[in-house]
Amino acid sequence: VQVVESGGGLAHSGGSLRLSCTASGTVFSIRTMGWYRQSPGKRREMAAVVHVDESHPDASARYADAVRGRFTISEDRTEDTMTTWLQMDSLQSDDTAVYYCMADSLHTQVWGQGTQVTVSS
Repeated sequence: VQVVESGGGLAHSGGSLRLSCTASGTVFSIRTMGWYRQSPGKRREMAAVVHVDESHPDASARYADAVRGRFTISEDRTEDTMTTWLQMDSLQSDDTAVYYCMADSLHTQVWGQGTQVTVSS
């Protein structure tokens, strides 16, 4: 599995940005995909992920408390790719971080290169 991120950039406080991440390869094996973020001097933390369970086709989303109600994760899967989008609304300065896409394939985490999100107050 490989992942490629796009999006990010600069937004004003209260503004919006949208991130996307596309996984390719053995996407049928992906059970979790989503976004983590890391601010300077802090540990990488989960922002939002989706869990895909074959027994329950509808993906379930999980959010960090800090972003719940402001960020929305969505996903779509084809035979060859899986894409997740992270819609980030009501951005705050604390959302400034490098955002990393992660795909969990057969209990192996694959990471993107990261994309910078900067929110100016």
